[in-house]
Amino acid sequence: MKVTSVVAAAALGATTVSAGLSAEAASKHEEVMALKIKQWETARANGLFGGSKLYKALFSTIPCKNGKAGEYGCNNVNLQAFLSHEDLGSASKAGNDIWGWTDKKSKREFGIVGQTDGVAFVEVTGLGRLEYLGRLDTQTDIVSWRDIKVIGDYAYIGAEANNHGIQIFDLRKLLEVKPWWNPWFYKPKTFSKETDITLFAGVGATHNLVAHEETNMIYAVGGRSGANARNTPCAGGMFMVDVSNPLKPVSPGCIPQDGYVHDAQCVIYKGPTTAYKGREVCFNFNEDTLTVMDVTNKSAPIVISRTPYEGNAYSHQGWLIDDAQTFLLLDDELDEQNKVGPAADGRTTTYIFNVANLEAPINTGFYKSPAKSIDHNQYVIDGLTYQANYGSGLRIVDVSSVKVDPTGAKFTETGFFDCHPEDDDVNGVTEFLGTWSVYPYFKSGYILLNSIERGVYSLKYTGKKAQYKL
Repeated sequence: MKVTSVVAAAALGATTVSAGLSAEAASKHEEVMALKIKQWETARANGLFGGSKLYKALFSTIPCKNGKAGEYGCNNVNLQAFLSHEDLGSASKAGNDIWGWTDKKSKREFGIVGQTDGVAFVEVTGLGRLEYLGRLDTQTDIVSWRDIKVIGDYAYIGAEANNHGIQIFDLRKLLEVKPWWNPWFYKPKTFSKETDITLFAGVGATHNLVAHEETNMIYAVGGRSGANARNTPCAGGMFMVDVSNPLKPVSPGCIPQDGYVHDAQCVIYKGPTTAYKGREVCFNFNEDTLTVMDVTNKSAPIVISRTPYEGNAYSHQGWLIDDAQTFLLLDDELDEQNKVGPAADGRTTTYIFNVANLEAPINTGFYKSPAKSIDHNQYVIDGLTYQANYGSGLRIVDVSSVKVDPTGAKFTETGFFDCHPEDDDVNGVTEFLGTWSVYPYFKSGYILLNSIERGVYSLKYTGKKAQYKL
């Protein structure tokens, strides 16, 4: 497979980076990409992308005892299973995003594991074991950035690869790989890019996909043409794809009003700002602001507010804390490395916003992790946020006290699993290695963590529930 993009070259360990990322022309997004590429090239040269020879598969539980689960630091999180990216059929042996799917009829649970050369499918079985079922290769180039979301029974897969589009995969095909009547004898399957997917080619390269199940909308964000993320009609903003019929997706247009969007969470609004009740509202993380948008009318989306904050270096991702939609967490991907604002000491910093007034959100405080690390993705369930914090791994934090004290002073870490032991002796470093993302939504309680250089982990949280009911 040809490798033509900057990020693809980094994925294969190339030592040069093509033109297009000059300091004069690059947005923050391209600057962040260049930083990551440099660190991944060094890590590959040092042998950290070693595959199955270096990172052995695990098929039995290792409880977290006395702060360790095998070689990994932990607290209240057991290691249930592990498969390396090479075990999952990846030739490039490098990972990125992860998402999950549960079949409604059988209740079987599956993970979709992002890799630089495609995605791998695993089933999470009894005791959290992992079984490799097959893979779907990248649509075009090998690339370090791939994103996956699920609506209903379909996975939507985008990548920051030229002309990649969005691969739409019917996840019920996984049920046929290992059918209920013959579960013990099966071979992992490589699914066809020609016959096993629907390809939405209306968008090319994308950085992230945002899924809004209630409206059957996929928002492709961070789109680009060539090396310039802003050189598109959407200016890197939200490209809308209506997937009400997954086999015939259509686009109602794009949203360029606030330029580049890195990630977002979209909801049907039921919060206290009465003017927007029942509207489709997106909380966007736009490099330098938290931007709130009303996207109900796809032909006339509205910017409700743009809110900067002290310590901003790269507004990256975030999640609403409560069902009342009054508080939100935001993670900034460069503040720790750039040593700015509250993150000047390098400890992972999570920013807290009161969004009760959509027209004027307020940054009420922040939470600082005990470890030094860069934050990447987080998802909040029942008052606990499950954070993927690169080198310090999965960090589970009780944020349910936010209504009692919105400064974050009462937030407490209740569990963690550190998949990157290389930096443990110095309490972590601010580098882009270790955890990319986590998927904490399985009813079984098993959590999937995707490591950049190692593989996929199945974990189980054994700690306390959130202190306060939200």
